[in-house]
Amino acid sequence: MKYDFDQSDKAFFGHPKPLQTLFFTELWERFSYYGIRPLLILYMIAMVNQGGLGLDRPTAAAIVGLFAGSMYLMTVFGGWVADNWLGQARAVWYGSIIIALGHLSIALTALLDQSFFYLGLVLIVLGSGLFKTCISVIVGTLYKAQDARRDAGFSIFYMGINIGSFTAPLITGLLVRDHGWHLGFGIGGLGMLIALLIFRCMAMPQLATFNALRQQSNSCNQPVVDNKNAPKIVFGFLFTVAAVIALTYMGIIHINPVTVAAYLTVGIGLGIIGYFAYLLLFLNLEQSEKFKIIICFVLLITSALFWSAFEQNPTSFNLFAQDHTDRHVFGFEIPTVWFQSINAIFIIIFAPVAAWLWAKLGKSNQDPSYISKFIIALVMAAGGFLLMALASHFAINDGLVSPFWLVGALFLLTIGELCLSPIGLSTMTKLAPEVIRGQMMGLWFTGSALGNLMAGLIGGQVAADAIENLPTLFMRCVLALVIGAIVLFLLKKPINKLMGKSTSKVQPDLETI
Repeated sequence: MKYDFDQSDKAFFGHPKPLQTLFFTELWERFSYYGIRPLLILYMIAMVNQGGLGLDRPTAAAIVGLFAGSMYLMTVFGGWVADNWLGQARAVWYGSIIIALGHLSIALTALLDQSFFYLGLVLIVLGSGLFKTCISVIVGTLYKAQDARRDAGFSIFYMGINIGSFTAPLITGLLVRDHGWHLGFGIGGLGMLIALLIFRCMAMPQLATFNALRQQSNSCNQPVVDNKNAPKIVFGFLFTVAAVIALTYMGIIHINPVTVAAYLTVGIGLGIIGYFAYLLLFLNLEQSEKFKIIICFVLLITSALFWSAFEQNPTSFNLFAQDHTDRHVFGFEIPTVWFQSINAIFIIIFAPVAAWLWAKLGKSNQDPSYISKFIIALVMAAGGFLLMALASHFAINDGLVSPFWLVGALFLLTIGELCLSPIGLSTMTKLAPEVIRGQMMGLWFTGSALGNLMAGLIGGQVAADAIENLPTLFMRCVLALVIGAIVLFLLKKPINKLMGKSTSKVQPDLETI
């Protein structure tokens, strides 16, 4: 038994065997998501005689923002459902089924009614709320608390995300160009079906065997809390969603996506402020913990600002690639959505470089503090939008511009992502008081939702017949990001002082610049 456990524990590049099937499950699920995401706005703004929905750009971009933002919001609820009712493995399984049904619904749009397109988006959001958080939790359960392989295991797992997000637009772009929209959407559904089968037929049995060899119960299938009211809450929520969909379909209620996105943005912003106020005033935290809560709030607002810029990739950047970029190279026309793969390939190339750099600087006690890394992220994003402002200026005078403008902008945004996203996740887990650590991670994802909603509202302003407005639009983004970086720089010393008061010994990474 001991020998078998050792073999299973190191069967995948020195990591537990279930990591392999979880890796491929996540790869194909991300393939399905990033296969359809860049198509959404292009499909919705395409004229009806071109097979599209014929929506105006602000509406289409707002729907994309609502789609992505709602997905992050649902991860909070999905995590609660897993903890209180389903357990992690069953949550991933049911989430996979719901996502697959969403893709099927989108595919049926070609044969039935465009309402099935919107129903598909809703189903993908609901399923992803269960899937996205829980599969990461399952990866964590493969390692004991002090296992030194944990970070490397997550690095391997997240590489699957980037492989899926890199390959999907390349394939769907060609399919849409040569065979139409619905085959492009269909290949995303096929990816989700593969993910579903891998998890059910391979990952779940491997997890059961792995836990048996460890002589522990299959905790992935067990909820943390046996909440008897959880099924009622879940079905009540689903009934409400179904009722809203039915009333909308019958024309009894009318939904304006731009208005909904705007109000939801304001609502989430006020909700975040109110919840942090509650934590500070009513949770009876110690003074040191309150200082940490304040710092978490500053970092969350910073992340929302960054994501409001970064998540314009599927909206404003996507539209710029279609309308104002010369995509002909040696007689070959580059599909518009291929530009959506650039971020993923940069992540694959430079994430190991960033990890090596931070480790090397850390050994010599020169690793920048997380505040400094957040500032770098905002500056890099501002640089990316400055390039886009220049590109749009040249497009006004010269027509189509080189694709290298987009490539350069996406490179700077990717560097910013590497300075903010993994650092932010790590920092929030370190700063959040233990009693509310789960809630703080939920709030972190809520900040991402807020950023996606703002990105959708901004991205819809890119119009093919109003190119003269683009330099101003992009420069406003530059100004907002620079102001954010300046404010964060001015808050750096006060934040370090707060951290000094919250710990008996100032952490080394806060003393570096």
